[in-house]
Amino acid sequence: MINGEENTFGVSGKLIRNVLVMYDRETESLWSQLLGEAVSGDLQGTKLEYLPSIMTTWEEWQKMHPDTLAIVKGYSGNRDPYLDYYRSNSAGVIGRTTNDERLATKEFVVGVSVDEEAIAFPFSVLNEEPVVNDEISDLPIVVVFDPAPGTGAVWEREMADGEVLNFVSVGEGMMEDVETGSLWDGIEGVAVAGELEGTKLTAVKSTLSFWFGWVDFYPDTRLYGVEE
Repeated sequence: MINGEENTFGVSGKLIRNVLVMYDRETESLWSQLLGEAVSGDLQGTKLEYLPSIMTTWEEWQKMHPDTLAIVKGYSGNRDPYLDYYRSNSAGVIGRTTNDERLATKEFVVGVSVDEEAIAFPFSVLNEEPVVNDEISDLPIVVVFDPAPGTGAVWEREMADGEVLNFVSVGEGMMEDVETGSLWDGIEGVAVAGELEGTKLTAVKSTLSFWFGWVDFYPDTRLYGVEE
């Protein structure tokens, strides 16, 4: 919904720094997928409302949402046509704008941007430290990672009463807060047992991205857990 009207989107076939560009059929404005913002056309500067999403396996998603309706589109067959692309270290069709060698080109990161600050959390670090308490632009956050399906989520740590919680991992995307000992489903962001059972954390806008794509948009990004 944009300015009170429902818009529909398609893939423009264009790229900005190797990231997909959408268009809306109503005004033919072009939109950056990573920014969620119109970058040209009548709606330039308009931002879409962020809705949290995760990348996970179909098996894990079914466990969380057994009544899900699956929409199957496009390629089906014995070979994934994108396999060679993911296996290679190539930076895509137009190459890298920012050459930052702190990570491999196609290392996956959970990217977080708040105001003018950006942080990337590499999968390689999150594999060893699946729950990270951090802060970005004065906002306390927790990054939660479940290595098996490669799923990550980011939540605010400050509660409605102003208390800031600190979390520790108890494995498989689950965590416990130090302050009350409540048990949380870190991927869903909800307390499932203990004093805070039923409490829901507030999602923080995050993006799962290749390193080269993230750093092209945020060249001054902080990189968690990696020596400069």
